[in-house]
Amino acid sequence: MDTTQLLQKWSSGDEQALDSLLPRVYEELRAIAHGRLAVRQRSDTISTTVLVHEAYVRLVDGRRAMPKDRSHFLAIASRAMRFILVDYAR
Repeated sequence: MDTTQLLQKWSSGDEQALDSLLPRVYEELRAIAHGRLAVRQRSDTISTTVLVHEAYVRLVDGRRAMPKDRSHFLAIASRAMRFILVDYAR
C-alpha cells in the first residue's frame, strides 16, 4: 500500500493506517524540522525530534485539513512545525 492510500484510509478514520504511515515519512519530517530549526538565529532548547513529535500531535489531534497525498501531508506538517516554532518563540 502506498502513502496516498494510507492517507486516504487515515482520513476515513483508520488509525492503523496512521501507524503504518509514520515510519514511511518520519525521516522526511525530521529533515523538514531540521531545515526549520536551521534558519532560526538563536540557539533554542527545542530539538528536531521534539518538533517532529509536536507536529505529529497537532496533525493527529487537529484533523482539520486532511492531506490528499504525500506532498500535501508533508506541506501540512511543515506548516504545523512553523506554527509550533512561532508559538515557542512567544
